[in-house]
Amino acid sequence: MTANGWLQILFFSLAIFAVAKPLGLYLVAVYDGRVRWLGPIERGVYALSDVDPDEDQHWTRYAGSMLLFSLATMLLTYAVLRLQHLLPLNPQHLPAVTDRQSFETAASFTTNTNWQSYSGESTMSYFSQMTQLAYHNFVSAAVGMGIAVAFVRGLARQSAGKLGNFWADLVRGTLYVLLPLSLVFSLVLVHQGVIQNFTPYLNLTTLEGAKQTLAMGPVASQEAIKQLGTNGGGFFNANSAHPFENPTPWSNFWAMFLIFAIPSGLVWMFGRMIGNRRHGWAVWAAMFLLFFSGVSTVYWAEARGNPIHATAGVNMLASATQPGGNMEGKEVRFGIVNSALFATITTDASCGAVNAMHDSFTPLGGLVPLLNIQLGEVIFGGVGAGLYGMLAMIVLTVFIAGLMVGRTPEYLGKKIQAREIQMVMLFALLSSLIILGMTALSVILPAGLAELNNSGPHGFSEILYAFSSAFGNNGSAFGGLTGTTYYYNTMLAVTMLFGRFGLIVPVLALAGFMAEKKIVPESIGTFPVTGPLFVLLLIGVILIVGALTFFPALALGPIVEHFLMDAGRLF
Repeated sequence: MTANGWLQILFFSLAIFAVAKPLGLYLVAVYDGRVRWLGPIERGVYALSDVDPDEDQHWTRYAGSMLLFSLATMLLTYAVLRLQHLLPLNPQHLPAVTDRQSFETAASFTTNTNWQSYSGESTMSYFSQMTQLAYHNFVSAAVGMGIAVAFVRGLARQSAGKLGNFWADLVRGTLYVLLPLSLVFSLVLVHQGVIQNFTPYLNLTTLEGAKQTLAMGPVASQEAIKQLGTNGGGFFNANSAHPFENPTPWSNFWAMFLIFAIPSGLVWMFGRMIGNRRHGWAVWAAMFLLFFSGVSTVYWAEARGNPIHATAGVNMLASATQPGGNMEGKEVRFGIVNSALFATITTDASCGAVNAMHDSFTPLGGLVPLLNIQLGEVIFGGVGAGLYGMLAMIVLTVFIAGLMVGRTPEYLGKKIQAREIQMVMLFALLSSLIILGMTALSVILPAGLAELNNSGPHGFSEILYAFSSAFGNNGSAFGGLTGTTYYYNTMLAVTMLFGRFGLIVPVLALAGFMAEKKIVPESIGTFPVTGPLFVLLLIGVILIVGALTFFPALALGPIVEHFLMDAGRLF
């Protein structure tokens, strides 16, 4: 570890802190309906869709609208991918995507997972990339933001279970937040050297006389929303390690910044909308402490390197002539600190974009991204998903605090009773049921083991990571698992759908239940939610619920692998 590396982490942290309030203020104005500079377009969308944006929907109607919209767009994407060979903007004449991969990809991008069991440059036409995958990058992110705002309304209102209008939230989030920011940062990325064209692939001859094909395409416009919407699906198979997607240290910084920008602003927006900014900053502080702990661990593990290599005489120390540590699977343009920082950020959020191969991290370095996902990606998290996941954990924290002092728990002046806790526990327990259940099934079925290229604890970690990533709607992966079979395409797609909609529905139900309650004044027995005690208790609940749930599985994978590595038995 070096002083320069810590300064880069500090610089990123300050940038995320600085953007929280200004972007949060703007988000409040957007979702309050006070931003109207694209008013004619917004009204036109409502008119064409026959939508009344002023309708205040009950949580059941809000959830139903979200589910129907997601189903319709998923089916459309499946159809387009199956008919890709008949559609325009296909200069490479790529064939139709297979049925199993079309289903998985449609589910993946609809759920904001963006898991890719294919190589983008050799599978998807420009038309498929732009009209379907990039489209979902916008609307799946806007849906997540809308759910978070609806949850906040449920906490702030006394509205008989009404949470706002799904269609208005979807349109406003897309028109006023995602589109303009993506346009600006697309130009920033073009300035940094990210390509943006419709040129057919280039067939070149290298200096050594070999033939090479360079994939082209409208990359910068897709890269911006890929990061901003915490989508993560790369235009190229190498994702953000590819020089056409991420050519410079500054493009790498902006990629990381965009992942956390909206989630950071949403936390400030939450504090403002509930009328308790100190509580908003307390939540932000809990997220930041978890983030900093994670990146510190990954940086230490990767900078320490592999002791087996050190025993063999490889110099593990950083110097002016070599980076030291574990450089396996990392881009030399970014090095260890930016690989560790990127891996932590992309798994704290449900992004999944990568600029290094997580499969090549040391066992503890790979443990942190895996654990980040299993904690529910509540550490800033995906756009919207991180906030509503954290709010569910806050309700559970306040409930536990109330039981500890023998009082009826309350949060923001609202009593927490049986049905609210039932929704929180459904939210908390579904992840362990699906992730551990699917992993267990895959390690005993021949179809699950057939595509595994590694044995032992690392092979187990690869399967566990795949289902954790799918359920967490993350999309990153350990690369030793070949997921291009009917078994994995189907099982991972089903896991993604549970991870998105199986969590959103209880979240909306919880928000609706909270919206039905009257706000009562704070009393001497009210648990304070603004100080260090609350922050530490919240972090403790997150770690107990998340980490201990998955500890037995982690012990069979990365933890035992770490001890084997230190014993010199991994090669």
